[in-house]
Amino acid sequence: MNVDALLAHYGVVAVFLGAMAEGETFVLAGGVLAHRGLISPVEAALAAFLGSALADQICFFIGRRARGGRLVARARANPAFAKALAFIERYPTGYVLGFRYLYGLRVVSPIAIGVSEIPAGRFVALNLVSAASWAALFTGLGYVFGHALDGLLGRFHVQHPALIVLAVVGVVAAGLSWRHARAARRVA
Repeated sequence: MNVDALLAHYGVVAVFLGAMAEGETFVLAGGVLAHRGLISPVEAALAAFLGSALADQICFFIGRRARGGRLVARARANPAFAKALAFIERYPTGYVLGFRYLYGLRVVSPIAIGVSEIPAGRFVALNLVSAASWAALFTGLGYVFGHALDGLLGRFHVQHPALIVLAVVGVVAAGLSWRHARAARRVA
């Protein structure tokens, strides 16, 4: 099985799992794969939406049900947690709609929202709206980036564009990991 076939077969699953775990990098890659015709743009966006919404729902309910648990205690130890709670108190609706766009607050936010007084039904509705807009935006950006990438690759006559897509995803993921590690060292 060649790389294109693997991406076509497992691309949607990778976007779903990536949106649950990391986020933007995998969703952008899903848009690039959609542009390449390896997966459908609708499938890429839907996988991103479902992965993001599900991960945030799980974290919300962990915050809501396990307030005294180790996972919530670890999240509370993160300085971003206190910032998140302060924003939630001032702008509850806006914060729920926008937290997934804020670097450094994405992971702790759904747990902090779960600890807050925001009703579960309200969070579910706002989370679904936010996840849908986020998935559409980043899938669309990946699709547009795929168009630009095709133009660039066409000039260089690249034989296996899927390998270039994987390399770009790897470089972006490495850059985000480095940035996250650097931010964590500053906090510690």
